[in-house]
Amino acid sequence: MNSIFTMIAEGAIIGDYAAKEKGELLELISEVAAQQYGLDPDRIFEGLQEREKLGSTGFGGGSAIPHCKYDDLRQPLGVFVRLAKGLDYKAIDENDVDLVFALISPANDGAAHLRALAEVSRMLRDQASCAQLRGASDAAAIYALLTAIPQ
Repeated sequence: MNSIFTMIAEGAIIGDYAAKEKGELLELISEVAAQQYGLDPDRIFEGLQEREKLGSTGFGGGSAIPHCKYDDLRQPLGVFVRLAKGLDYKAIDENDVDLVFALISPANDGAAHLRALAEVSRMLRDQASCAQLRGASDAAAIYALLTAIPQ
């Protein structure tokens, strides 16, 4: 079973990014994933956009989990962005989003995708974890929190 620790590289964490709209945020996520994991940013961006067309991945409490599937992956990979200011993400609770954990999963392993999605969702539904992530001083502190949160 994958844990957040094995899903995310330290360089795949962005703190206090000022996004003006969701598309800009998804582009950032795609570029970070390309740089950190050697993936095609256009494929990731298209996958994330296609998923958002099905319905917002903003699930409430200021958090979102944009996600897509990607061929040739062995395990789910993540990109975490803490926004400097809440973004209108069309979340189900209609609140702005400031914590975003993007998940890129193997196209041929639906079970791994669902396990990873459930793990990230549990973390982002925990108010104490979210408060710590919001209060972290920088990306290094966010990484330390993400990899220390009980799975």
